[in-house]
Amino acid sequence: MTQQPIAYLTGEYPKVSHTFIQREIETLRAKGWTVEACTIRRADPKDVVGAAQVNEARGTFCVLEAAKNPVTLIGAHIRALKRDPRAWGRTVRLAWQTRPAGAKAALWQVFYFLEAGVLARHLEARGVRHIHNHFANSSASVAMLTSEMSGIPFSMTMHGPAIFFEPMHWRIDAKIARAAFVACISHFCRSQAMYFSDPAHWNRLKIVHCGVTPEAYGTVARTQRGKRIIFVGRLDPVKGVPLLLDAMARIAQDHPDATLSVVGDGPSRAAVEAQARDLGLGDRVSFLGYRAADEVTALLNEADMLVLPSFAEGVPVVLMEAMASRIPVIASRVAGVSELIEDGVSGFTLPAGDLDTLCARLDTLLSDPALCERMGNEGRKMVEAAFDLSREAAWIGKIFEGALKGQLPLSLRP
Repeated sequence: MTQQPIAYLTGEYPKVSHTFIQREIETLRAKGWTVEACTIRRADPKDVVGAAQVNEARGTFCVLEAAKNPVTLIGAHIRALKRDPRAWGRTVRLAWQTRPAGAKAALWQVFYFLEAGVLARHLEARGVRHIHNHFANSSASVAMLTSEMSGIPFSMTMHGPAIFFEPMHWRIDAKIARAAFVACISHFCRSQAMYFSDPAHWNRLKIVHCGVTPEAYGTVARTQRGKRIIFVGRLDPVKGVPLLLDAMARIAQDHPDATLSVVGDGPSRAAVEAQARDLGLGDRVSFLGYRAADEVTALLNEADMLVLPSFAEGVPVVLMEAMASRIPVIASRVAGVSELIEDGVSGFTLPAGDLDTLCARLDTLLSDPALCERMGNEGRKMVEAAFDLSREAAWIGKIFEGALKGQLPLSLRP
């Protein structure tokens, strides 16, 4: 079956922290879909890591780059007006009706409307039949307005947690009402979408997990278990790295040979590096910065456990990568994390911000290599069963097919 062209949109693409979007697109392409990659803005060059992302960036349409050309911007809206003046007028009204409160937010809404005209022209020229957006904030606003202006249906993947902190600012109620479907990454995410939307639209809320390719991980045989801890993520306050450093200092007496590799970068890097020095952890904690996907895979193969003490999350893909690598994980019991980790079986979940429990769970794993082995194997089984990227891409592909035909699958999951 020849699939009809679809487009993927998000705020910044490709970038190292959104590798899961690139993998989803690549897997859909491998299954026969023509996917036009679009981004609102270019990611900072430091966030585009590895040859695969550099190559993907070259083929990605950037809305803001095109919109900065006055001829392109004005021409796109003149074309939209000529093609369907009523649709253009409806889009103006929709932009006004869904604007957030405040003058500055209203101004941004004008920008989203202008961007929508440029994106609509590009998608029409490429023969795109459906727009899918990752995340439900500003890029979803552009997708919704583009859909209204062009008549091309749109859908979105909803992640959280940030969108649920200000759902009415981003009018997720209106987006859900107008979307062909919404892919929610977990039952928790879906429940929040249900809370902020009309029950008449709940049938559009499907569960599509982010996923990984299990066979790409855990390829190196483990001859022994050690005390190498790894954290992978943005160095941002929400990730709870200061808590992990405090835990490393507290367990130092009982586990002087435990080490921590911090993989990632972000606004908190200078602060957490200073904290590590102040705690006397200089020789036990390494800050490795951003690494390409294959480098992260190699680091997970060398690690003995992964810790993610976040204060808010969706369902982190790095937990799936670690579990596929057959290492136990420790993570905060927030949002959909417990839908991935079975506490005490494939790893440990703990109350967010609970330093005492974090230290206790670290001590348990650092003291029991056999337990690490069992948990690592159980984690691999969970990822293979419910978070396999190929199966998740096939599932969202089936939803796309249903949306294009006007008949969504009835089930929440495949």
